[in-house]
Amino acid sequence: MTRLIRTELLKLSTIRMTWGLLAVAAALSALFASLEASRAGNGNSGVPPITTATGLLTVTTVTGFGMLLAAVLGVISATGEFRHGSATLTYLATPSRVRVLWAKAAAVACFGAGFGLVAALVSAGIGVGVAAGHGGPLALGTGTLIGHAAGAVLGGALLGALGVAVGSLIRSQLAAIIGVFVWAVVVESLIGGLFTAVRPYLPYTAATSLAGTQLGGAAFAAAHDVAGRGPLPFAAAAALIAGITAAVALIAARTSVRRDIT
Repeated sequence: MTRLIRTELLKLSTIRMTWGLLAVAAALSALFASLEASRAGNGNSGVPPITTATGLLTVTTVTGFGMLLAAVLGVISATGEFRHGSATLTYLATPSRVRVLWAKAAAVACFGAGFGLVAALVSAGIGVGVAAGHGGPLALGTGTLIGHAAGAVLGGALLGALGVAVGSLIRSQLAAIIGVFVWAVVVESLIGGLFTAVRPYLPYTAATSLAGTQLGGAAFAAAHDVAGRGPLPFAAAAALIAGITAAVALIAARTSVRRDIT
């Protein structure tokens, strides 16, 4: 299994798509963190001043893009071999397709953690830099910022593994990538807006809450807060995403992973 994971890590590190997605994640994090910082404390923007804990938190937790693109990397990792016809060679070398699936999930989780870390460093750097420019002490302590960064790392890793499971289930790269974006952009916003009690249990929302993002405050979300409804505890949110990943992977292992390669 270790050899398989090393092989998958080598594959991911040698394709340009991995580094391109990472660059996009960093750029989007920087763009939207800057936008949030510019809105902080301005008129009716709804964002408190960046000198407050809530205002600074809104900027430093813009990590959802890194996590979402980690899921896209997982989809590409799982579907790319079917798209390019290299799955046959992979399965000849390792006949156990389920082991290949889990090796891909582990490898993408490693890179997904990196996506979350880069997004956290970029958004925290912008938030702290802008807040420092206003003078006075920072409203958030170093421990809090490190905790949110650790949450982004874990969220990126979990969503990356979930992307592998989804890609293994669907197999079609385009359909799976579209599905990931539609789920995060449309479905979770609609469900979370209509049924606030359900919102903390949605996987993308749960992942962003690991990094300290307020419910509804992640990328593409419809609102910045949900009155009377808090996020899941850290361990519960992580367990939820891990459970969803395991369930989707199990379904994929029993269905699409066993199908003939065409």
